[in-house]
Amino acid sequence: MSSEIIVSRPHYDIRAAAQGGHQKSPPLEQEGLQPSSGSATAGYRSAKYTPAEWFSNYQTILEQAGSNCQDAQNIQQESRTLSQDTEAAALKTQAKGTRLLGERLQEIHSWKSELQRHIELLQANTESLLMVKKRLERALDATETPYAIATDNLTCRARRPGAELVRDTVEEELLKEVDLIRSIQALLKKTAAQVVAQIKRNREAQQTLEMEWSDKCQAYSFDDTCGRHSNMSPDTQQHPSSATMQEQVSTPLSWIKFTQDNLSKALQEEHATNSLRMLVEQMLQDTTEDLRVQCSSVDQAFSLRCEDLIGAKTQLEMKLAQTLEQIGAQEKNIEALQQGIHNKEAPLRVVQSRLYLRSLRPNMELCRDQPQLSLEGEVRQTDAALESLNQKLSEARSSLSHLEESRMALQKDINCKTHSLFIEREKCMTHRQRYPTMSVLSGY
Repeated sequence: MSSEIIVSRPHYDIRAAAQGGHQKSPPLEQEGLQPSSGSATAGYRSAKYTPAEWFSNYQTILEQAGSNCQDAQNIQQESRTLSQDTEAAALKTQAKGTRLLGERLQEIHSWKSELQRHIELLQANTESLLMVKKRLERALDATETPYAIATDNLTCRARRPGAELVRDTVEEELLKEVDLIRSIQALLKKTAAQVVAQIKRNREAQQTLEMEWSDKCQAYSFDDTCGRHSNMSPDTQQHPSSATMQEQVSTPLSWIKFTQDNLSKALQEEHATNSLRMLVEQMLQDTTEDLRVQCSSVDQAFSLRCEDLIGAKTQLEMKLAQTLEQIGAQEKNIEALQQGIHNKEAPLRVVQSRLYLRSLRPNMELCRDQPQLSLEGEVRQTDAALESLNQKLSEARSSLSHLEESRMALQKDINCKTHSLFIEREKCMTHRQRYPTMSVLSGY
């Protein structure tokens, strides 16, 4: 046997320790310890338990084991109940989550369909505005022809000769036409810029809706996959951090408001597009009618001007014919006067010769008798007649000169009016036949 001294270990109650208590080891029976009677037995007698301690020790172990078994049974029962309750709650919560996911999918699908509808409307509106823009550009190009015609008419009419260069009704109407075309061109350019700006806003709104539609498609795919997950799904994994609150998470109200705001913006652009399209249609119709009305006014002014020119030219030609007739008659009158003057030369020579010869009579024979008086009277009468004839000849020649001036003025004016009529008819009115039709001016 070993000579080591057995030292007793302190005893702890496991159940009491579990309850937070601490149980001290029972005191040794003082009366069971007898002083050693000798040094030979000292190693066998010191630090040993008594039977009572041994009995108490294993009884305590039995009680502790029984208590632990009872506690284990209670825990097992509670665990089974808890497992059943938690499983039922988990199934119920999972079913609720699946139902809510299904409702969420329906809501996303509804908004996604609404977004798709407005995207298609915006796309259609943008395409219609592109067509409107092309019409405006074609209408703007079409106004170049009337502008060129009007300016060419003004340039041609500026070459009218002499007194024909008058600021008449035709010129006033042509100037009005030029101003009208310039104002219409400015209006078309301004409207085209508005259409381009509206197309840009439509595309921005469409891009916003497409981005949100794409996000909703992705969210729908995720939620659809979530709804298909079950306890038997092989592709589920544990993601412990997924339950934590994510940054920048929207609320249901803000989520709906975001979509409603985007749809409201899209609807606003749709209304603006429709209004602009109607405005452009009405504007093109009005500008086309204004151009055609002004064109008709100019054509009517040209027609009236041509009628005036033809009437004036006819009157001038008639007056020229009368003038030529009078020139011929006056020339004959001048010849007759000259012949009359020539016819007076012989009688004048005769009477002058008689008077000369009688003035040679000598002395008292140089008498102022009746023949003398008759010859002197004849001379005075002949001189008076010649003077009258010469005066009338001078007047006739002056009249002939005036008639010639009138003839030249009439012929010059007739030539001017003929040239003006040529400009009005052949240069201007013929050129105006190239005026664009209403469909071309409308941009078609």
